[in-house]
Amino acid sequence: MQIKKSSKETVMGNLLLAVNRLQKCKEFSLLMPEVRVNVVYAMRGAKTGEDVAAVDGRITVVNGYPHASGLPKWGASDHMARLILEARKYNPSINAGINFKCDKGIIGLVKRYARQKKLPYGWIDRTKEPPEASSIDGMSIPWKVKYLVKQCGQVPILFYEGDGWGKEPLFFALGEDAVSVVKMAVEISGLYKKEYAGK
Repeated sequence: MQIKKSSKETVMGNLLLAVNRLQKCKEFSLLMPEVRVNVVYAMRGAKTGEDVAAVDGRITVVNGYPHASGLPKWGASDHMARLILEARKYNPSINAGINFKCDKGIIGLVKRYARQKKLPYGWIDRTKEPPEASSIDGMSIPWKVKYLVKQCGQVPILFYEGDGWGKEPLFFALGEDAVSVVKMAVEISGLYKKEYAGK
């Protein structure tokens, strides 16, 4: 299938807007995980990671603000790209995602946020992941998404992965485009600062 140039330009433009918005949000630095952050956006008809745009080198913290290590480009993400491609098998409207830190405080806060916004919410119990999923390359994400759908009846817009051996727990926000998922992340970071990091 040939992807229209305008579709690529639309995706990349939206992703650039999202990254710029995130880089202006100092509060989001409080949600930076050890593995850093990426924002991804898959074009319509995406089949592989090469059809998914992401920040090259991920997003880190510089001088207290989120900072993109490189420019967005096609094929710059592996894990997040595969997550989006798998999630849209169950919900074709999911095109974009962002990851951020997960701890007990954030879990409670995001759960309340999801309830207030009427967004589907879920979590993955990593202790239930079978060895055949965790040990075979490429099998973990299909298992995780299937687990979420089984638990929630759909792919939740906000969810987290619990602790796993050698794995950092992470939150994920999914949506139709990069700007919408960054908007959720920015709102959550503002609530987190207010509740846990003082004024």
